[in-house]
Formats: sequence, structure tokens, C-alpha cells
Amino acid sequence: MSPAFDVLTLPLRQDILAALRHGPALVGDLAERLGAPQAAVSKQLRVLREAGFVRARVDAQRRWYELCPQPFVEMAQWLEPYRWMWEDRLDKLGGTLERIKESEQS
Repeated sequence: MSPAFDVLTLPLRQDILAALRHGPALVGDLAERLGAPQAAVSKQLRVLREAGFVRARVDAQRRWYELCPQPFVEMAQWLEPYRWMWEDRLDKLGGTLERIKESEQS
């Protein structure tokens, strides 16, 4: 398995990445939004930064954290050969839902 997946096993790291999808944020803002201690958020941001998932942009005394796309691109490329498994199932689910909708309208 890719080392990138190891970094994402901790729920707080996943929550931080999800929060950063909405744009750059300060550590304090992330801690408040996630209801986590600022020290814990800072520690996990360091791990994410060292793994390349986030970068810090210094603005005077503040550090804005934002997502870095490259690790996500690499993970998507790693998953690509397996995409057929869920796409086939989603296509079947979509067909089933469409048939149910049509039968309810009849």
C-alpha cells in the first residue's frame, strides 16, 4: 500500500484535509472548526506537511495551511486500475434506481 494511505488513517488528519478543501485556514480556525485542541491540530498539520499533503504559507506571524494536489493525484493514479470495481457497481445501482423510479411513476 502507498505510504500516503498510511498518513490518512487518523480521523483527525482526514478531518483537517476535509476542512482545507474549502480553502486555506489558520491552525486556530481549524481547531475551532473541528473541536480539537490546537496542539493536536498543529501536530497533525506537521505530519500532513511532511507527507506533502499540505503546505504552510507564512503571512507575518500567521501560517495559512492549504492543500497540495500532488499526493491526491498520485493516490488517484494508484487507484485507477481498481476503478472498474466500483464503477460497474454504481452503474448497476443507477440502473436499478432508474427502474424503481419508472415503476413508481407508472
